[in-house]
Amino acid sequence: MTKFYIEHLIIACIIALVLGPIIIPELKKLKIGQSIRLDGPQSHLVKTGTPTMGGLIFILATIITMVVFGIRQRDTIVVILSMLAFGLIGLVDDYLIVVKKTNDGLSAAQKFSAQFIVGLILMAFTLTDSSLSQLYVPFMGERTVDLGFFFYPLTLFVILGTVNSVNLTDGLDGLSSSVSFIALIGFAVINVFLVKDELAMFSMALAGGLLGFLKYNKYPAKVFMGDVGSLALGGAFTAIAVTSSTTLYLPFLGIIFVVETLSVIIQVISFKTRGKRVFLMSPIHHHFEAKGWHEKKVVRVFAFVTLIVSLISVIGLSRGGI
Repeated sequence: MTKFYIEHLIIACIIALVLGPIIIPELKKLKIGQSIRLDGPQSHLVKTGTPTMGGLIFILATIITMVVFGIRQRDTIVVILSMLAFGLIGLVDDYLIVVKKTNDGLSAAQKFSAQFIVGLILMAFTLTDSSLSQLYVPFMGERTVDLGFFFYPLTLFVILGTVNSVNLTDGLDGLSSSVSFIALIGFAVINVFLVKDELAMFSMALAGGLLGFLKYNKYPAKVFMGDVGSLALGGAFTAIAVTSSTTLYLPFLGIIFVVETLSVIIQVISFKTRGKRVFLMSPIHHHFEAKGWHEKKVVRVFAFVTLIVSLISVIGLSRGGI
């Protein structure tokens, strides 16, 4: 009988629910409040001062859950370290934002340099296991493809791209949490089919931590995950994909992350080359807000899109292709 490790999700969810009332008041006491972009939607200005760095809740919930159930495989340790390393970059960024009382933490160069170094370390891990370069092809069952040398620059590109895409998506109450929860369930199911059980356990534990965190992060949010949370999520996603050879599944399970990033790229290129904007505001979740959609509607629609694409991806693997 196939086991999907629901207990990991439940325990992590309970731990996150318990940690919320402990951590959130402490963040308030320390005056760790969010600074809102002045060039963003005006409706978001009321969120100024909402506690940030709430990502600590689901990070701790995930780690505690994995320790309780036991960590036996090197791949799982790599995933946890990736989550913590990228989360640490976000923690420093959040701290500087709080100290400066602006929305500017680490400079773009500083943040990218730190991410690049961690990305290189994670990519270097693939050199110790040649089987990791055999990537599973989406919608083709368990068929794999070996990209040879191109596997390494692709891996580094995906690591950096995913981490920053998750960060971009964290712009509405519960948005990044919701789509990440669904994507992680997808990764858990895929890893069950690939018999990578401990990666499935981790995916379910992190999904459970996010589910508990959503109680406090859904609209109107009592706490934001901050860069510590969004970068940690990105680090976890990329490490899960790299260690399970499912890198090519990331654009599908993380479809919203891809769309969010593309919207920013398209907006910048269009404005610089034509002097015109394609979207009312970017990333694209703000575009829909500007068109009159409520935050909750944007989150529901984006979560639904993630769910549908994730289901198609999982079916494509479990049934040997579609």
